[in-house]
Amino acid sequence: MRAALAFSRWVDWLSTRCGRLADWAVLLACLVSAGNAFLRYGASVSNNALLEAQWYFFAAMVMLGASYTLLRNEHVRVDLFYGWVGHRGRLWIDILGLALFLLPGMALLAWMTWPFFLDSWLRNEHSPNPGGLLRWPVKLLLPVGFALMVAQGLSELIKRIAVLRGIEMGEGAFLEYRKPEQ
Repeated sequence: MRAALAFSRWVDWLSTRCGRLADWAVLLACLVSAGNAFLRYGASVSNNALLEAQWYFFAAMVMLGASYTLLRNEHVRVDLFYGWVGHRGRLWIDILGLALFLLPGMALLAWMTWPFFLDSWLRNEHSPNPGGLLRWPVKLLLPVGFALMVAQGLSELIKRIAVLRGIEMGEGAFLEYRKPEQ
């Protein structure tokens, strides 16, 4: 279990760094959007590269930020029973959800989007729009983002199993799933 928890800490570190990149992508998307609006309405200049850059930054926000959102346990939860069960019941619901739904779904999406990226990269695909950007960098975000979700899903699974086994995880780690105060 020690090696699994070390892997989990590394994945958490990676997801946190990717979350920071997603934060920067929000700022960059806003700046590009404002600049694009100024150019379009203030100077009557249109630029397809700026429009596409906004979309690329949005893709980076979603695909790099999703694993960090899972790490922080701030994802949307649609569960009728989660609030009704105790601490151990919530851990089991999470374990089953991660193992049966998140991990297989994200692994399948990572696997399915890799050829999509690879084809674009091998062809050095560019946007068909005049002045458009390369397409393969944004398409790479798909398999990378889904692979990050698989890794973070494994990390969350490891942490929940550790808590069920009574392993103390240390100060500041995984606070929500520590044994509740009596």
